[in-house]
Amino acid sequence: MGNHRAERAPKRRTSATPAPVNGKRRAEAPRRSTVRLRSLPSLPLVAGVAVLAISAGGAVTASGADVSALASAGSSVDAAGSIGTKAGQALARRGTVTSRDYTREAGEETDPELVALAEKQMAERTAKLDEMRKAAEKQAAKIKENKWVLPLDNYQITAVFGQYGLWANYHTGLDFNGNTGDPIHSVANGTVTFTGYDGAYGNKTVVTLEDGTEIWYCHQTTIYVSVGDQVTGGETIGTVGATGNVTGSHLHVEVRPGGGGPVDPFPEFVAHGVVP
Repeated sequence: MGNHRAERAPKRRTSATPAPVNGKRRAEAPRRSTVRLRSLPSLPLVAGVAVLAISAGGAVTASGADVSALASAGSSVDAAGSIGTKAGQALARRGTVTSRDYTREAGEETDPELVALAEKQMAERTAKLDEMRKAAEKQAAKIKENKWVLPLDNYQITAVFGQYGLWANYHTGLDFNGNTGDPIHSVANGTVTFTGYDGAYGNKTVVTLEDGTEIWYCHQTTIYVSVGDQVTGGETIGTVGATGNVTGSHLHVEVRPGGGGPVDPFPEFVAHGVVP
């Protein structure tokens, strides 16, 4: 048997071996390094670790590889140390943390800016409260000054505003039943603008208040005041009687805002702090 050379399988071309062009081989492209750097921690994370270490009283140490990693990330150990120092200073300014037992240790530092701010806010609060107190006192005095009083000490309401019956049209006031001779009190501060006899109203006194409202007191037996007198709420201005168009002794009261037509006296009394 003759010697035969073993036939070799033809070589397969791979993507790494470029096909020849016109009898020449194409120059192979340089291979890129497949070595991958390990992911580096972000600068904020490194700085945060440094801050925690320094604020706890420790020291930041790093191996040569870590220093190289920081350098390649665009930072340095010195930068981290600087950040840690600033953080330590910030923590120092906060002073010692105390529990909420409302006590402070002797020698504890307090931020003067916070103290000044707290004192300013307290002063503003005190000034505001004082302003509100004065306004409330002023309003209370005004209410007290303008508060109406009831015209009789003892009475019963026998006729109300708007009733029909004994009157030509309708009842124009509020009737307080009383005995002849009972004292009549001015319901508010004002000036006497009329006294005398007035037909169906009998003996009548008119007191005009500061806002122009007229209060009429009718059917009196006697009148104790004169035109031009200044009267105060509660002052006696006359007595109950039965003069004019009446069926018995009583006090007829009318309220006329601005000296105009009569309005219901009941809500006017209520609006000024008293209920007939």
